[in-house]
Amino acid sequence: MSELLKTISAQAKESNYILLIGIAILAGIVGARIVQKLRIPQIVGYVAIGMILGPVLGIIPQAAVQSLELFNMVALGIIGFLVGGELKREIFIKFGRQVPIVLLFEGVTAFLLVGLFTFFAMWYFSDWQTALAVGVVFGAICSATDPASTIAVLWEYKARGPLTSMLTAIVTLDDALALVLYAISISVAGVITGHQESGFLIALSHTVYEVFGALVLGLISGILLIWVLKRISDPDKMLVFILGAVLLILGVAISLRMDVILAAMALGATLVNVAPSVSQTVAQAALDVLHKFFAPIYILFFVLVGARVSFSHVNKMILVLVAAYVTGSISGKTLGSYLGGVCSNAVKTVRNYLGFCLYPQGGIAVALLIIASHRFESNISAVMLLVVIIGAFILQMIGPIGVKIGAGKAGELGLNVTEEDLIKTRKVGDVMATAVPIISVGTSLSEVIKLVGATDSSYYPVVGDDKKLIGAITLDGIRNTFATQELNNWLVALDIMEPVTARATPDMALSEALEQTGRLHLGHLPIVASSQNNVFVGVLDRSAVRRQLSAEVLSRQQKADNIAVSQNA
Repeated sequence: MSELLKTISAQAKESNYILLIGIAILAGIVGARIVQKLRIPQIVGYVAIGMILGPVLGIIPQAAVQSLELFNMVALGIIGFLVGGELKREIFIKFGRQVPIVLLFEGVTAFLLVGLFTFFAMWYFSDWQTALAVGVVFGAICSATDPASTIAVLWEYKARGPLTSMLTAIVTLDDALALVLYAISISVAGVITGHQESGFLIALSHTVYEVFGALVLGLISGILLIWVLKRISDPDKMLVFILGAVLLILGVAISLRMDVILAAMALGATLVNVAPSVSQTVAQAALDVLHKFFAPIYILFFVLVGARVSFSHVNKMILVLVAAYVTGSISGKTLGSYLGGVCSNAVKTVRNYLGFCLYPQGGIAVALLIIASHRFESNISAVMLLVVIIGAFILQMIGPIGVKIGAGKAGELGLNVTEEDLIKTRKVGDVMATAVPIISVGTSLSEVIKLVGATDSSYYPVVGDDKKLIGAITLDGIRNTFATQELNNWLVALDIMEPVTARATPDMALSEALEQTGRLHLGHLPIVASSQNNVFVGVLDRSAVRRQLSAEVLSRQQKADNIAVSQNA
């Protein structure tokens, strides 16, 4: 095994990135499966595997992580696009002024507490001017919540409700707030350290350009994409055009020095809001296709986040700064979101549990700090970068767990399911009908007709004296009997029944049983006790199951939509 690891590590150093990507994705899936069995969000497994493959085993070297930065930018852009697709206008109509109020409180409170904590921590090891500059930059960076990991947990656990809607809006908008705070703080840091290259108003105008320019770029691109998608019905072609549009807007945003995530988010939001008639069909179908395509991309993205961590230069000062950074971020997000919820009169679940969901940080924080590093001496910038990387990693590990806890306490997990989601969790025994009229093999035709007339069933299993299934009578079969034969008293159920072409057992997966009915064009599937025991126990009615699942999906969605109403009552 050690020889294999050495060989792989050697290949990695030779920049065999295809090998690294394959290892990262497959190992990430294994890690996710392990942590899921512990009831921990799978994203934690991705990050943990990245840490093992990176700093622990050295399979993914730091040089490879740096070389794959372009891939991270593409992943962030697609994440921004998918998150934008969740920002339907109904969210902002429902919450109104609550979103900007909560956004300001949670972002500014985290900025103040992290800035204060890291200032005092740094002051212990350095002069107050450097400590103040470091504190304001750390405060601005921590105000951004990583949308990728947050939304990934909400998708994984099918969350829906007022907390989920507010959280989706907050994590997609606080990048803009972080950029504004960053522009202010970096100007302050430049003045303090003597590295100010431009005036404060110039720095602020650059931020305004980055934010609003990205939003305008996304809006225009979204309108053009809608015009194209209206003329396409093939899902494969939709995927090509959407991916092309996302990559194009990412390239334009990078070239024009605009915010990449906001541009992609605006593209997705435009797609689902500007043309409602399209968003319900073409746009939503396109987003669903991209969701399926994106799975390996965000696995690789989070594995690389874990691989970025390096423990080789950790010392006492870095540990103290990391503790101050993480503590300030958690306390600031929790306190700020609660105060914002109170001031905006948000529902109880948003006030109490939103803070749990705002801890994750990722590539955005690291990217901002890399940009800011030239404002400091090389030794200070190296310390700051390591603090943010380790701090972001810790928050990335505990953050998804916090999202699950917050959404769980709000009662919103599992309320955004589809029929396909329910089918994956059901067995045949959960939905089969047991109160089914049964016909004995020797029942006369006249008695069969009386039974059919007295019930509303369309499928009648035929059993022998030992209750074992031997066939079935359907309404179509009875009609054929009347059309092709004379009514004779000696006709019995055995003469008109149809042979059973397929059967299922109660412990069979519902997905497998429904696939069987679809493949064989069957409306009903008889259920027997087991594969060895042919005793009849029930019937799987395909149409009835679909109605039952649709009703449950609607019930869960109504429950989610009524959470806010019940809490405001």
